[in-house]
Amino acid sequence: MRRAPLVTCIVTLALAVCGCGYTTRGYITEAGYKTVYVEPFVNKINTTSEYAEGARFRTYFPLMESKITNAVVDRFNFEGSLRTAQREEADLVLSGSLINYRRETLRTASGDDTPEEYRVTLFVNIKLVENRTGKVLWEKNDFAGDATYFVSGAMASSESQAVEAASIDLARRIVETTVEAW
Repeated sequence: MRRAPLVTCIVTLALAVCGCGYTTRGYITEAGYKTVYVEPFVNKINTTSEYAEGARFRTYFPLMESKITNAVVDRFNFEGSLRTAQREEADLVLSGSLINYRRETLRTASGDDTPEEYRVTLFVNIKLVENRTGKVLWEKNDFAGDATYFVSGAMASSESQAVEAASIDLARRIVETTVEAW
């Protein structure tokens, strides 16, 4: 009966080596697309209203849409499956608009309800289009990236640093959705 563990190990090893055919390669690279143009994101957050969503003051960071655009371009360049190009030369065009910015309290100090930790979330509507035909390959609304930050203590940082981190998280998610598309 000592053969049972040996057989189990061999079968497990064979399954691990063979796998189940799972891959993260997406249709983008398999379809022969090599380049992408990232249109500058447009800021469509309504800043004309003093209050929004439950009578909370809506914070606005100037040029947030530019940070998102730059983060997406940087992430495509880092990831490497698609090379960024000028619009005329690109196989794909990614366009997007910033539609919401939210800051939520995650943790408060015990006893006095003073916020200690926040989460910032950036929401965008995005679309990937084949440049030559205009065919929409995918479109997502309320796509989000987020980051948290502490306002005091050893891990303290600013809200603007969290916005930067949320832009990077959003860019990572956009690029993963584009190249992996599962």
